[in-house]
Amino acid sequence: MMKRIDPIQINWKPAKNKVIPVYKQIIQYVCDRVASGEWVIGARLPSQRTMAKLFNVNRSTISIAIDELTSYGIISGKSGAGTQIVSNTWALMLPTKPSWKKLISSGYFQENNYRLQQINQLEFEPNIARLGTGELDLRLFPQKMWTEVLQKMSTEITSWGYAEPLGILELREAIVEHMRQFGINVSTENILVTSGALQALQLIASCMLKEGSTVFTEAPTYLKSLQMFQSAGLKLNGITMDHDGLEYWKIKNQIKNSESSILYTIPTNQNPTGITMSDIRRKELMDFCIKNRLPIIEDGAYQELCFDNDQFKPLKSIDDNGMVMYLGSASKTLAPGLRIGWVIASKPVIQRLGDAKMQMDYGASSLSQLVFAEFLKSGKYSSYLVDLKKTLKKRRDNALECLTKYFSQLATWNKPIGGFYIWLTFNESIEVDDIFERALKKKILLNPGDIYDFKHNRSIRISFAYLECDEFKESIKKLALLLMDK
Repeated sequence: MMKRIDPIQINWKPAKNKVIPVYKQIIQYVCDRVASGEWVIGARLPSQRTMAKLFNVNRSTISIAIDELTSYGIISGKSGAGTQIVSNTWALMLPTKPSWKKLISSGYFQENNYRLQQINQLEFEPNIARLGTGELDLRLFPQKMWTEVLQKMSTEITSWGYAEPLGILELREAIVEHMRQFGINVSTENILVTSGALQALQLIASCMLKEGSTVFTEAPTYLKSLQMFQSAGLKLNGITMDHDGLEYWKIKNQIKNSESSILYTIPTNQNPTGITMSDIRRKELMDFCIKNRLPIIEDGAYQELCFDNDQFKPLKSIDDNGMVMYLGSASKTLAPGLRIGWVIASKPVIQRLGDAKMQMDYGASSLSQLVFAEFLKSGKYSSYLVDLKKTLKKRRDNALECLTKYFSQLATWNKPIGGFYIWLTFNESIEVDDIFERALKKKILLNPGDIYDFKHNRSIRISFAYLECDEFKESIKKLALLLMDK
């Protein structure tokens, strides 16, 4: 006769005033009950809705805890049987076995925000509409040009040795020529080729800023969605924006020590808001930073994606004092998988970053460097950008028309002059966390604004770069109907 398993009883609530996140308190509570034998294998947990009431938390918090407990192998959802305790071995791990859970949480590199981890995984789900993704539509890749370049490379490349510490000279020479159109006049000694602009940020965080330093940045910002700066013991300080860009004067009273502060900014087609800093504001910002001895990291990932031939000069182009480290990238224009980025800075800075990079990976991919150099030198890259910007402008206009048609009563938004993004803010009656989960059931993946901000907001990042016009219209219509059906 099968032994009867008593139903699980919960007479506990997490402390919301603790430093430990509520979902982690819930995880620990479940583990403790299993380890003590109070909750046995086969015991069934209450529904997520019921647990949310018992713990007095949102269902999204319960969902996070359930996902992590499932990843440990402690619980499992079985069809028709709900969520059950399936193992107690995690708590009874023998001393001779490595405690991987303890080891993976002991490194200095912090975990991404849970929602961001979830998005990173869901982006690879089949048949999902990525309405906020930071990636260019793969169908826009210039396949014909790529084939031509590779065929040329196949006859010219005779060896595959390590590249020079600062990157292959041929590529650095091509970047020097390419950046002149933006008013940036430097030599090859001022350029370091990196594995994407993201590695450049890692290099700066790890070898140029001491622990406790303050990184000023726009609020919201792409940087807030990363953990590399916080992992290095740096403090992020968000500064608000208006339609002209960063409100730099709000930094003044917060600079305690210019030697331990730096500014990170995306002045052109900012991620996630799409705001482009005006020329007047750029000049004022440079004057402010020079006066206050505040170095600048300028992220130019979207610099080349201004529509209608609008050209806003990079901060680096008006930098006569070596204040600016400029980051460039091929990830947002050509292909993220190429993993090609670059830093433009004074020679001592480039030498320091280059030395650190050699310790990390001993050089970016030689093939990627040579291929991108050929794209630049042959004129194929410039030709491709002309067509790409026409396509993106068409998609932006389509996105704005769709939003006007379906979201006029639900939200407000801006009109970007280029890039990928529209920053959409919902009316007060709408909560993004709830929308995220409901949209996911309709196979629509959103990027909530909280990922990028320093405080709670009701915004989402909309991308018009990944979906074709008809696909975008269908997804935005579904989302609007979902909201009106609440």
